[in-house]
Amino acid sequence: MQNYPALVGPYRCGKTEPLLWIAGPCVLESEQAALEIAEELRRVADLLSVQLIFKASFDKANRTSSDAYRGPGLKEGLRILAQVSKITGLPVTTDIHESSQAAAAGEVCEVLQIPAFLARQTDLLIAAARTGKAVNVKKAQFMASSDMQHVVKKLTDAGCENILLCERGTFFGYGRLVNDMRAIPEMQALGVPVVFDATHSVQEPGGLGGATGGNRAMVEPLAKAAMALGAEGLFCETHPEPDRSPSDGANMLPLGEIEGVMRRLLAIRDVSVNPT
Repeated sequence: MQNYPALVGPYRCGKTEPLLWIAGPCVLESEQAALEIAEELRRVADLLSVQLIFKASFDKANRTSSDAYRGPGLKEGLRILAQVSKITGLPVTTDIHESSQAAAAGEVCEVLQIPAFLARQTDLLIAAARTGKAVNVKKAQFMASSDMQHVVKKLTDAGCENILLCERGTFFGYGRLVNDMRAIPEMQALGVPVVFDATHSVQEPGGLGGATGGNRAMVEPLAKAAMALGAEGLFCETHPEPDRSPSDGANMLPLGEIEGVMRRLLAIRDVSVNPT
């Protein structure tokens, strides 16, 4: 059995703890844009008493097209994230794609995120574990929830004491993901908290030809199901103008709608955690 609740920076992630909320834009665009989003998310998090971690990627290494915007890169991206954390007081996270990125990211981030396509990459998991930070691993789109036991073992064998597993949908045919919500309690049974990725779950890979599409109208319904099942964390990406975002805009929630969505989700979680 792993460390439960998991310690993520200043937070405790567990069933009876306040919701762990990982949120931010898909990819970093500029320091000003990141701060605008982070400050609004901080306002909502403080208002609703949730534990917020700001998330943004410095590099989208798995874009559909080679012409797509990838981000500012490791050095500049971590500088921006460090500034966001300094100015807002929020812990930050980002995804790493190569073992060589782990140590630098660990100096800035309280939790390192492993992308779904890389969930089985042993060297990457070990490098993340050795930073001493919490590690959030997205279940690969081609993996069964039971297979994540091997991911957990790799991390614990490498010394990671605080692990989060993230459900983000499974491939179903071409260009569509589906969620088997049984994955949430099944991965919780491994002794770790589970985060539900509501925005990537509605992706339609390659749905726009040279880019990934999605259906943001399904974000809230799926997130409600995850809250009802007792997920300890929620991952969602947001942007002031999602349709103008350089990455995953079709999946993201408009920043102006975040407060209302979170209020409705927390009402469901409260019933799930405190049944009468």
